[in-house]
Amino acid sequence: MLDLNFVRDNLPLVEEKLRQRGANAAEILKDFAAIDSERRQAITAAEALQARRNRASEEIAKLKKSGQDASLQINETKELREQIQASEKKAAEQETRLREMLAAIPNLPHSSVPVGRSADDNVEARRSGTPPKFDFMPKPHWELGEQLGVLDLERAAKLSGARFAVYWALGARLERALANFMLDLHSKEHGYTEVLPPYLVNSESMYGTGQLPKFAQDLFRVPHGEKDLWLIPTAEVPVTNLYRDEVLEAAQLPVSLTAYTPCFRSEAGSYGKDVRGIIRQHQFQKVELVKFARPENSYDELEKLTHHAESVLQKLGLHYRVMSLCTADMGFSSAKTYDIEVWLPGQNLFREISSCSNFESFQARRANIRYKPVGKSKTEFLHTLNGSALAVGRTWVAILENYQQADGSIRIPEALQPYMGTDRIPAKPAA
Repeated sequence: MLDLNFVRDNLPLVEEKLRQRGANAAEILKDFAAIDSERRQAITAAEALQARRNRASEEIAKLKKSGQDASLQINETKELREQIQASEKKAAEQETRLREMLAAIPNLPHSSVPVGRSADDNVEARRSGTPPKFDFMPKPHWELGEQLGVLDLERAAKLSGARFAVYWALGARLERALANFMLDLHSKEHGYTEVLPPYLVNSESMYGTGQLPKFAQDLFRVPHGEKDLWLIPTAEVPVTNLYRDEVLEAAQLPVSLTAYTPCFRSEAGSYGKDVRGIIRQHQFQKVELVKFARPENSYDELEKLTHHAESVLQKLGLHYRVMSLCTADMGFSSAKTYDIEVWLPGQNLFREISSCSNFESFQARRANIRYKPVGKSKTEFLHTLNGSALAVGRTWVAILENYQQADGSIRIPEALQPYMGTDRIPAKPAA
């Protein structure tokens, strides 16, 4: 959420930044200025009326003390009280309208974000490695998984419907090995603290990170008593909200956390996209990185976090590129995002495997996460960041497609072999 005073004082800038995002600024901001003006007028009126009521109360006390009739003044204070209540009610109603409008305004892109109209305008920041060379036609992971007997989409559909997967044998072990490898890398080498959060969260948590109210259709809601719970779409939600309504000391920052969780997304509106294999699933697993940083350091922390995510691919020997997302392709809460895209030879394309974002104070303001700067008496909103490091299922896909062999087996990258207990997934014998 943006700061009310910032929006009020910088409406032309906010409108321009929203247009850069490809958003309809007039539709989003609507009559923001008029509502804000009415709210401030109502507050001013209430304060003026209260001052009159205070003076009348003082006069009543003097009249009573001198034995004079104060009935006129008493009636006046009653009328003033009613007028004050009406003004306060109007101010509160306009405040609610403003808060609803603020909740619907996306974050503003950082000045370093390339301006663009679509994903075609994203800018490549760097790439690492080279694509593997094959002396045969590489297969996509859905064919490899079925032939190896490690990926079963048909039985998953029987259990749950489309966009679910069952992993068997070394396929299941590879998923677990990747998660353990990533957690060890980030906690032991990069200094993140591992945390295991709940997979169901309340609406306040979803609001804090920006999923609610705008993206309710993309979530799985679980009615629970008088309140709803929600299956998490990413560990970003519970991990960021760990510090909701709390104040951190400046000396604690940056706080760096990592978590491995399942993620649940209804993928509303995405049907027809990535229908083959396990690229777009209702349930998948991720290792997430979350940072809480001082505002002056948050963009340095974004670079660090992105490099930490990249290091997974580097250690696995996978070819990838880093894209700086343009203004029109960023998520609702992000001020700047890098997408890491891994090369998938079986599909002959790069595929997103991580998004690393700086939300600045956008989430912190919604979730009321503050810190106390050194030497200052007042608290301030800190900056939150997060990134996948990595999406485990898509890394699983990348291993199969990049390390497939002519005999149908899959070679296991050296970094994963201690976790797998083997150096390959063998091909199934011919029937």
